[in-house]
Amino acid sequence: MAEEENINVSSKAELKRREKQKKKAKSGGFESLGLSHNVFRGIKRKGYRVPTPIQRKTMPLILAGADVVAMARTGSGKTAAFLVPMLERLKQHVPQGGVRALILSPTRDLALQTLKFTKELGRFTDLRISLLVGGDSMESQFEELALNPDIIIATPGRLMHHLSEVDDMSLRIVEYVVFDEADSLFGMGFAEQLHKILGQLSETRQTLLFSATLPSALAEFAKAGLRDPQLVRLDLETRISPDLKLAFFTLRQEEKAAALLYLIREHISSDQQTLIFVSTKHHVEFLNILFREEGIEPSVCYGDMDQDARKIHISKFRARKTMFLIVTDVAARGIDIPLLDNVINWDFSSKPKLFIHRVGRAARAGRTGMAFSFVTSEDLPYLLDLHLFLSKPVRPAPTEEEVLQDIDRVLSKIDQAVANGETVYGRFSQTVIDLVSDRVREVIDSCTELVTLQKTCNNAFRLYSKTKPLPSKESIRRAKVLPREGLHPIFKNVLGGSELTALAFSERLKTSRPKQTILEAEGEAAKSKHLQGPASQWVDVMKKKRSVHEGIINFVHHQRSINQASKDGQSESSFSVEEERTVSKDKEIKEDRCSKKKAKSFKDEEYYISLVPTNQHLEAGLSVRANQGFGSSRLESAVLDLVADDDSGMQKQKSVYHWDKRGKKYIKLNNGERVTASGKVKTEGGSKVKATKTGIYKKWKERSHKKISLKGMSTEPGSGEATGSTGDHRMQGYNRMFKGGKNHHSLPNAHVRSELKNPEQIRKERQKNASRMSHAKNKSAKGKKFGKNAKRKSKVRKL
Repeated sequence: MAEEENINVSSKAELKRREKQKKKAKSGGFESLGLSHNVFRGIKRKGYRVPTPIQRKTMPLILAGADVVAMARTGSGKTAAFLVPMLERLKQHVPQGGVRALILSPTRDLALQTLKFTKELGRFTDLRISLLVGGDSMESQFEELALNPDIIIATPGRLMHHLSEVDDMSLRIVEYVVFDEADSLFGMGFAEQLHKILGQLSETRQTLLFSATLPSALAEFAKAGLRDPQLVRLDLETRISPDLKLAFFTLRQEEKAAALLYLIREHISSDQQTLIFVSTKHHVEFLNILFREEGIEPSVCYGDMDQDARKIHISKFRARKTMFLIVTDVAARGIDIPLLDNVINWDFSSKPKLFIHRVGRAARAGRTGMAFSFVTSEDLPYLLDLHLFLSKPVRPAPTEEEVLQDIDRVLSKIDQAVANGETVYGRFSQTVIDLVSDRVREVIDSCTELVTLQKTCNNAFRLYSKTKPLPSKESIRRAKVLPREGLHPIFKNVLGGSELTALAFSERLKTSRPKQTILEAEGEAAKSKHLQGPASQWVDVMKKKRSVHEGIINFVHHQRSINQASKDGQSESSFSVEEERTVSKDKEIKEDRCSKKKAKSFKDEEYYISLVPTNQHLEAGLSVRANQGFGSSRLESAVLDLVADDDSGMQKQKSVYHWDKRGKKYIKLNNGERVTASGKVKTEGGSKVKATKTGIYKKWKERSHKKISLKGMSTEPGSGEATGSTGDHRMQGYNRMFKGGKNHHSLPNAHVRSELKNPEQIRKERQKNASRMSHAKNKSAKGKKFGKNAKRKSKVRKL
């Protein structure tokens, strides 16, 4: 009975343990991925408990063997998202198996960071890792490659150098390829090397591409190099957090510095962190010096900034030692700052996606945030494009006259419009700008560096305006007929009634038009003096002109007033019949003139075949697998090109044409592609080295008596010399690189050559011994013969 009770207790304990395992597997943690024991131990030792959102979405796809394009910012856990499936796939070291995984990074620092992270996660596996980056000697990297590594972490330039130098180095057996920070790889000019590396890989590989943004050149590369890839994006780009408030201020370009300083001092509290986006790196330097002159210490970041300086500035901002970070779009694409309060757009973004990419960093995780944007008259079409993309209505702020008439009604209307999801844009207060701009002018005039940088910023912004994409034609047309906006609602509490009255009077002066032209005024003066001449005739000419066009002008004004009234829910009387007749006549005359100028349409609607099907939208709506996979429509919606922040980058982004001698025509090159006649390879430092053989490997091989063979040889004994004498004597030192490695391969006297021989070696040695013995016998037999002959000759001589 006691034994039966013990069996029941043990079975119950086993059931409880299984139920706990099932709960863990269903919990959404790393347990549910079904990882091997050694990989799971490494994850737990690292301190990870639950996957991040990017890991939760990408890991199951990668473990299933699919190609993945993942859009994730730095700090979102993307490194572990591709390292954990890689360790799970490789599992353990395969002797003479060659390189099975390749990770390409844009910079040396990122490659070192990835190496450290890989060693920490794979500390309980015996996988071997090699780092190939610029700045290290080629000989030391030859030593690592001679150890037959399973994983290579490299920068494209140094990897291409090794491939051209070492004959026995091949990437055909690579199973797992990762392009980390792929947008930076293309932005730094590695497009040519990446295409060459892609050509040397096998077709059965699994390819992963991780990037913060998806430029058009990278999208084309993904189409060519990946097999039916899955696109993973954490959040849609058309979504802005409902907790984020938007404010758009209209002002002139030269007033931006004063407006920025006013916002920082008056509307942003000292404990809030703010990200400031500018167009070029020259603007970053200008604002940095201006802030320091005003006693504010900011952090800065731009495209070609030194990597160490960039890390220092960003780490200061993350540690809240500085409260302002001034960046360009190129530099900020990979920065992930979780707790951000405000975003200021010094220069309005040229693309709606870029605007959402900027302001999406604020108001995360249930926090509230504010996004301030400076809009010049040239930026109004971009503002309309943005709201069309967001499907949100936009309206100008009410004028000062309307506010003076009934301030409570106007403010309640604005609050209701904002509550309904509408955007209200308005002017920045001129009185505030005048007060601050005097101080800014004094600071700039007192600093020689700021005076020089201001001129440089103006030139750089002129070039930036030429290179940025144009808004849609419809938005340009709509921006021309927009009504004049009033003061932004954010300043209504600041200004009193007297100041509003003064502003209303100044706005009336700006919009007022005299009843007479200068010609009519001179004519009236001439008539009053009873002077004869051409001046007196101008009055009659202008009267005739007004009688012709007065009806059209009145009709247009009437239509505008009707449209405005219909928006407010009001109705007005219809226009007079006589004026409508005159307008219709004028329209008929204009149409007749236009018909003479324009040629008739060549299309025959019955037989004309359009490029786009007539039922395209209907078919797209009825499709079963809409917005899935990596189709062209979904890929185009994810593409986001950034305008460079310096002169050299802007020149590279221009369309480049190359003369093809064989085809006798010009070929348009994509962004980042270059045709180099010198045959040199660009490194991550920007320098160029020869891609041809330099003889370094040959000299190293003669000096060290070692050999690199990474072609994936079979594991049968005697099949090659990939690891025999080249790596055994370094095995003990190599395993010390793994922190958790407890001498997996380190044995006593591991540096001594193994005494165990295969049958082929035994057979060869027996043959050598047999031939040696037969040679010795023959020699001894010859010696005896020669000895007998010598004795006979001596006897003959004696006789």
